[in-house]
Amino acid sequence: QVQLVESGGGLVQPGGSLRLSCAASGFTFSRSYMSWYRQAPGKEREWVAGVSTAGRTTNYADSVKGRFTISRDNVKNTMYLQMNGLKPEDTAVYYCKTRWSGNDYWGQGTQVTVSS
Repeated sequence: QVQLVESGGGLVQPGGSLRLSCAASGFTFSRSYMSWYRQAPGKEREWVAGVSTAGRTTNYADSVKGRFTISRDNVKNTMYLQMNGLKPEDTAVYYCKTRWSGNDYWGQGTQVTVSS
């Protein structure tokens, strides 16, 4: 079965950095477009970034452009989100997502808290 497991979240001061990982299994990772989403308390889940199957094309929400970098390793079946210049408004639970065989699959999420 499809499994997505996020890791790497934590507490960081404003201006700091974190690297999130999403380990994938149960499907052909190299053939699946992958995305990061986040959900802040009291807000709807929002798309953050996406990466094409080979990793050559990346897309970002305006709110994170220039600060976050999405990437993937198709040998390790893992996607990453490098987050630099973190702001308090980046505080949220971060989820990875894929669409496979017509269904959407989500990880359990990892908490990112940006606070001094």
